[in-house]
Amino acid sequence: MESKKGFTRRGFVKASAAVVTGSFVARPGSAAVGSRQGGATEGVPHRPLGKTGALVSCLGVGGYHLGSIKEEKESTELVALALDAGVNFFDNCWEYHDGVSEERLGVALKGKRDKAFVMTKVCTHGRGKEVAMKQLEESLRRLQTDHVELWQIHEVVYWNDPEMIFAPNGAAEALLAAKQQGKVRFVGFTGHKNPAIHLKMLAHDFPFDTVQMPLNALDATFRSFQQQVLPEAKKRGLAVLGMKSLGGSGEIAVNGAVTPEEGLRYAMSLPVATTISGMDSMVVLEQNLNVARGFKPFGEQEMAALRERVRPLAADGRYELFKTTTKYDGNVGREQHHYPPKEKLPA
Repeated sequence: MESKKGFTRRGFVKASAAVVTGSFVARPGSAAVGSRQGGATEGVPHRPLGKTGALVSCLGVGGYHLGSIKEEKESTELVALALDAGVNFFDNCWEYHDGVSEERLGVALKGKRDKAFVMTKVCTHGRGKEVAMKQLEESLRRLQTDHVELWQIHEVVYWNDPEMIFAPNGAAEALLAAKQQGKVRFVGFTGHKNPAIHLKMLAHDFPFDTVQMPLNALDATFRSFQQQVLPEAKKRGLAVLGMKSLGGSGEIAVNGAVTPEEGLRYAMSLPVATTISGMDSMVVLEQNLNVARGFKPFGEQEMAALRERVRPLAADGRYELFKTTTKYDGNVGREQHHYPPKEKLPA
């Protein structure tokens, strides 16, 4: 969820002099979802999704921004062009734009569902299995499908979330039930606040297939998911999904810490299955495809040099507001945790 207010991805692309340019060229053919064959396509390379046997594109389309696009036909066209380029990973969430993002993706994938790896998220925020299963049915209806490839617990950002999720009749039980019923193939969780909360989730030794976390050049030296969670996830054989490569709403690029190309390329050079990026225009899609097509990762020395270059800007979390403020915390989650909405907090 990379922009709710303030910066937008469209805005920073226009503002940055370092935007990657070039004409869009549609590339045919993406690998069949779940296939073990053809680890890369002619367009965007595909990578293994951990130990699942599925292959996903190294670039994923963020679901929040599909609901931000003004016209549905524009979001449908963006999905079509992404698919043509070899992108098969599509993120979404039950609460994005009150369901509009899921509805948009459902429309865009009509007749193309077999080409897409669809992930959506359940938003129980501490509520139990029954609420989770109801939300899954609503997500499937909006997405116009009978299953999703990946179902993740959304916004695990509060210290008591692991205890609530793994309580009897909690959301964790819903993940297992949905998998047993064939309504989801794989399960995971996502959050953006503190690496220690992710580690608390993993300590339960639940059979997650994936874990999603913010990964960018500044994260590497500030409350770092890269340093603390990524190694643990890899040790457990989990597929890592990266997000917020440019700081949530592009703050890292807008403020000149990195160029959009550097930021995305750094995130995609980490040992992740995919890097999910919010794209609310063809301009941003084109920019990201220019990095993803025939992707060439940074070398170790280049990665280290970039981390050191941005270390002073990372030190206080000013460009990773999802860690240090409530800006990226949803009001539904705050309500369920008995906190006031962000609008009622002191300035």
